[in-house]
Parts: sequence; structure tokens; C-alpha cells
Amino acid sequence: MTPSLLREIVGRDHARLCCKDANPAISPASLWNRQDINEFKQNIKKDGSEGIIKVGHGETVTVRVPTHENGSCLFWEFATDHYDIGFGVYFEWTVADSNQVSVHVSESDDEEDYDEAAEAEGAPATGGPGDVESGGRIQTRRDDPNKPRQDEIIPVYRRDCHEEVYAGSHRYPGRGVYLLKFDNSYSLWRSKTLYYRVYYSK
Repeated sequence: MTPSLLREIVGRDHARLCCKDANPAISPASLWNRQDINEFKQNIKKDGSEGIIKVGHGETVTVRVPTHENGSCLFWEFATDHYDIGFGVYFEWTVADSNQVSVHVSESDDEEDYDEAAEAEGAPATGGPGDVESGGRIQTRRDDPNKPRQDEIIPVYRRDCHEEVYAGSHRYPGRGVYLLKFDNSYSLWRSKTLYYRVYYSK
């Protein structure tokens, strides 16, 4: 056996062993729609203002939902008034300080860090970071060693959630924080009123 072949085999074995410590694979989410949109919005209004968010034009709202120690699955439901909105789900491999759901608003999806050099080398105009239609918002992401790893569960696509309730669930892959992204960055003029609910089950 030549030294170079031995190095190649040892390198492959080392990579295989290192991968055992990686985060587990993410299972796909379950998605469904419901027709009771008016009843859903009325129930959210009765529950108080916590489940209603105004997503301004050009904004992205991220709802951060930590996994719960008594739960094993996250559920979400949402709808809007009059117009569609972009929606996607990510999982951040970090341990949250509390179980509190928090809402973060950004002018654009500045939580994503794109590799501009790779984009300049011929990435297509569609499917890039600003294209909610294609769901290609994280095609060329840079890994920042100072930020926790994120896995995409559902890519950001525009949803006709002004016509029916969009709902879904996902089994926890481990401890971490779900990021539910409501993306209105493509809208130059229209703000959207979002009604949403998140909860967990065992």
C-alpha cells in the first residue's frame, strides 16, 4: 500500500468518525391547509394581541420558538388579511435561555449571510437571496463560526394564506430553537397583518 493511498484511507475514516458527532438528520415537516380562515382569525383576536403581528413592507419577521423540555413536536398555524406572505421554517442548534417565544423584525432577511463572491461568479438572477418565489434564499450561505448552525426545514416561499389557514408540524430533531420566518421583503408598498399560533405536543 502506497503512503498516499494510506493517507487517503485514514482521511476518509477520520471524516467518517467526525461526522458521528454532527447534528442528527432533519426529518421533513408535515403541512396542511384549513378552510376555516375567518373563524381562525377571530379566535386569535379573542386570545389577545400576542398572536397578531403587522409585517411592514420590506420586512421579515422571525418568530423564535425554543423547543420545550416537555414536548417532542412543534405545531404552527397562520393566516393573513387580503394578501400573501413568504413563509419558511429553520432550526437553530442552540440552547435557549428560556422557553419564551420571541419576535424579531428586520428590514430584510439580514440574519442570512450570503457569499457575495460566489453570487458574483455567475449565480442566476432568480433563486438568489432576494427571490422568495423560488425559495432559494440560502443557496450560497457562508458558515459563520460565531453563529449556531441552522438547518432548513421548509424553504421560504410565498403562501396564499389570505385564502386559507396554513398549518404544519415538525418533530424535534433535538434541543434548539425553531425560526418561523414571515417574509414580506418583496412587497414595496403593502404591509401584511399576520395571525399566528404556535404550540407543542408530547
